[in-house]
Amino acid sequence: MKNEPLDRRALGLALTRLANATVAEVLANDAHAGQNPENAAYRIGFTGPPGAGKSSLVGRLAQLRNPGRRMGVLAIDPSSQKSGGALLGDRIRMDELENIQELYIRSFGSRSASDGLTDNLPELIAAMDSFAFDEVIIETVGVGQAEYAVRPQVDTLVLVLLPDSGDTVQAMKAGIMEMADIFVVNKSDLAGARKMAADVKRIASLRKHSQNEWQPPVLLTSTDAAPSIQQLSDTINQHREFLDRSGARASLLQERAKYRIKRLIERETAQVMHDLGPDFLKASLLEQYHLTLAELASRSKLKTS
Repeated sequence: MKNEPLDRRALGLALTRLANATVAEVLANDAHAGQNPENAAYRIGFTGPPGAGKSSLVGRLAQLRNPGRRMGVLAIDPSSQKSGGALLGDRIRMDELENIQELYIRSFGSRSASDGLTDNLPELIAAMDSFAFDEVIIETVGVGQAEYAVRPQVDTLVLVLLPDSGDTVQAMKAGIMEMADIFVVNKSDLAGARKMAADVKRIASLRKHSQNEWQPPVLLTSTDAAPSIQQLSDTINQHREFLDRSGARASLLQERAKYRIKRLIERETAQVMHDLGPDFLKASLLEQYHLTLAELASRSKLKTS
């Protein structure tokens, strides 16, 4: 399929269907259950606080890595808790790249997800795999420490920071700071960029690494400096080689599978509690717990029968 032109319309329809799929529909239409993860697209995650320039950086990186590869970008924007809608600003900032051959960009609202990702993300990426993408970049909402859920969803995780985000780094150091594979201080032309990079190196050094572990580097990037984007791309390649050489990707695949079923159960539980209504909450905690489990079990039997 990689030798055929990318069918953008078919892919777009598939992604729209999956993005709106209920838990029941996901379970009933799991066309990718037997897929070999070794043949899946390589996943690169970008996370970090809002305003760090993730979208522009992702756009430049995707443009650089696109030749010779089928590249996909899934950008996640925050959904309104009131309307459920999303601005999808990441797509707006990447519109200039939408006509590049073999490069596909799509934005999604975070919907009910509160971990920086979006509903049915594993299914969305599986669809990208079925269209023979070589690499998929996932850009998270950008809410900070809560985005640890992206860790098992990607092979290489890039944390993007700003030169003046020292307080943000302090707040994140017990979370995503411990999980990133590559640290990037973006907009390196701003004052304080090198000091920020030094601070990140100091904080990262507090994490204990064995001799055989990957040592996360700290890079300075600017979307106007092509060599810095090339250095980031080269470092991603080095991390991929490390994963292949060390066998570390196997544990990532296990955590990825766990996250998929966990999110489906969370979504179904939220729907059950909504459907049970307010009287359900008048029962004791133990009764609420057992009522929820019983309803989940009942719905599961209906879906699999």
